[in-house]
Amino acid sequence: MNRVVLVTGACGGIGSVLCKRFVEQGDTVLALDVDAVALHGLVAQLGAAHVTPIAVDLGDAAAVQQAVAEAVNTRGPVDVLVANAGAAKGLTLATTDAASWQRDIHLNLNGTYHSVEAVRASMIERQKGVLVLIGSVNGMAALGHPAYSAAKAGLISYTKALAIELGRYGIRANIVCPGTVKTQAWQARVDKNPQVFEDLKKWYPLRDFATPDDIADAVLFLSSPMARVITGVALPVDGGLMAGNRLMAEELTLESL
Repeated sequence: MNRVVLVTGACGGIGSVLCKRFVEQGDTVLALDVDAVALHGLVAQLGAAHVTPIAVDLGDAAAVQQAVAEAVNTRGPVDVLVANAGAAKGLTLATTDAASWQRDIHLNLNGTYHSVEAVRASMIERQKGVLVLIGSVNGMAALGHPAYSAAKAGLISYTKALAIELGRYGIRANIVCPGTVKTQAWQARVDKNPQVFEDLKKWYPLRDFATPDDIADAVLFLSSPMARVITGVALPVDGGLMAGNRLMAEELTLESL
């Protein structure tokens, strides 16, 4: 599509697939990640003609502004931002302390804000742009990781604020909220319980989980002209998890659903 797309968390399980899919459809990708070595591998895989690496910590607002500005000087202004970077530490309130709370909030909420700020003024000036934030079903229901979940819930509200304030400039903002996605981030849980995915299936109406490509499909749609009047939406991509609780419904109705 010949656009410039900034993807944060570009080297993760979802981020790397996002970069690949945008390149495949003819876009130029500005791949932002804190891991310079992994970025080098991503560029080698997708080609320097299509990908510009940006090695920077999203927690440093000034550094993000400068690094994105340098990439824009080479590739041109950002048409689409996919704010994908995120991670979770504290599993429960009992295992969360002040430091881990601040770390999760800073990366997932503040880091996304810093990435949006790096492109917002340019999009306003050009009177166009697309913002796609990557949230989580954790921002819609209590599913563990309380600090991460609080940050993702904040992103849903932030997305709506972006939609209503930037719409007059032709800028759209939406958030994709994945459920369980089979990526390397789950490896520690698989090591702890090799049956974890089988155990989780009962909670998902489709009895299946999203892949990184499923998340990319949603992002590509929301960033495309096909979604030209869609803004302010929080879209679960979760196999039906947020639709309701079948197991509880069976107990309430005393019927097999």
